[in-house]
Amino acid sequence: MSDHFSDRPFPRGALIGAAALIGFALTAAAVGRAAGVGTTSLPDAPEQSARDLRFADRDDGAVAVYEATSGSLVAVIEPGTNGFARGVLRGLARERKRQDIEAAPPFRLTRWADGRLSIEDPQTGRRIDLGAFGPTNIETFARLMAAEARTP
Repeated sequence: MSDHFSDRPFPRGALIGAAALIGFALTAAAVGRAAGVGTTSLPDAPEQSARDLRFADRDDGAVAVYEATSGSLVAVIEPGTNGFARGVLRGLARERKRQDIEAAPPFRLTRWADGRLSIEDPQTGRRIDLGAFGPTNIETFARLMAAEARTP
């Protein structure tokens, strides 16, 4: 059996057209993202309360949560629990590492007047609206917001 197309080159015009289409799509996506075209966002509600917290990994796999101003222990996230909270913190820490920012500065946990809860890294400017992940996933952060600080 012979291949009827083996001696024919691929049409040059089709290759140029495909490359132009891909280039246009990438450029349009980049411009749209930078300019905010096609995105929607709600204005921030007033801040109801905020808490600056520092998170430290312990040797036993737990994460200790400290009040940033006083250094008092707020909570301990035990190993093998609260996977969502650990994932959020890992993501924030990864962004700091990527930007060569030290891990010591605190993160800001904020409750907004409309009931939303967010965590922000003032060092990188990254903010995560925790409500987008459902009430079960934000429970750990809500407890951290309400927890009393105690001496470590």
